[in-house]
Amino acid sequence: FSLFHKALRVLSATGGTVYKVEGKKMPEVSLEVSGLTKSFGGIQAVRNVNFTLNSGELLALIGPNGAGKTTCFNMLNGQLKPDSGSVRLFGKETVGLKPPEIWRLGVGRTFQITATYSSMTVCENVQMALLSEHQQLMSLTKRASGMYRPEALALLKQVGIEEQEDRPCSTLAYGDLKRVELAVALANNPRLMLMDEPTAGMAPKERVELMALTAEIVKERNLSVLFTEHDMDVVFAHADRILVLNRGELIADDTPDNVRNNSEVQTIYLGSETEEIAHA
Repeated sequence: FSLFHKALRVLSATGGTVYKVEGKKMPEVSLEVSGLTKSFGGIQAVRNVNFTLNSGELLALIGPNGAGKTTCFNMLNGQLKPDSGSVRLFGKETVGLKPPEIWRLGVGRTFQITATYSSMTVCENVQMALLSEHQQLMSLTKRASGMYRPEALALLKQVGIEEQEDRPCSTLAYGDLKRVELAVALANNPRLMLMDEPTAGMAPKERVELMALTAEIVKERNLSVLFTEHDMDVVFAHADRILVLNRGELIADDTPDNVRNNSEVQTIYLGSETEEIAHA
């Protein structure tokens, strides 16, 4: 009887799960992954992976090269279909859905290599994403260049590059291209962001700045973010929680401090990487 009063489960309007504990509303579960498994031939790339991601949480997914991080991301995004397992976004099963269908549920994604239209301006890139969000890509006429420009400029201001609105993306520094990509990912007003190595190829100072910006946006919008990253300084400085994959298996799901002191995690990171984790 007392347990019933302490933890009352109610369904939110979005179909997700919300808990009230002693009168306090707990974070909504944005993403629930259960038993996720994928093989390529005789090689099991991801094996029985289970985790959850809450609203307003910045969750890191780390592991050595070949650990299964990108395969895991591609299954969450619908680019790969798992052999078995469940992926629920805001309470809705998404296994079998295509990437555009998952995007429509409120999921944004950034990639290791920036995916922008180099011949178009910074603002036009974001406008293209907004046209897609409003299902108006067929309106690509001369008038399309003026559509959703104020909204695009607002997104560029949020990521800190509004002064470069009319520059072609081909002329931007790599760090600024990453900010454009972030603005594009925010165009569909996502509730969940999947960021695959968001700071890859960036200078150390730019890495810190981009992840600090991401953490600020997470707080402002109450977003959920799952990101992969090789830079341990970035991971331990910004992640609320860390998942560690090794050979397709999840070996840790804990706070940064506990992961830092996890002997199994330290064992799989050899040489300088072990020291990097220990001192991050």
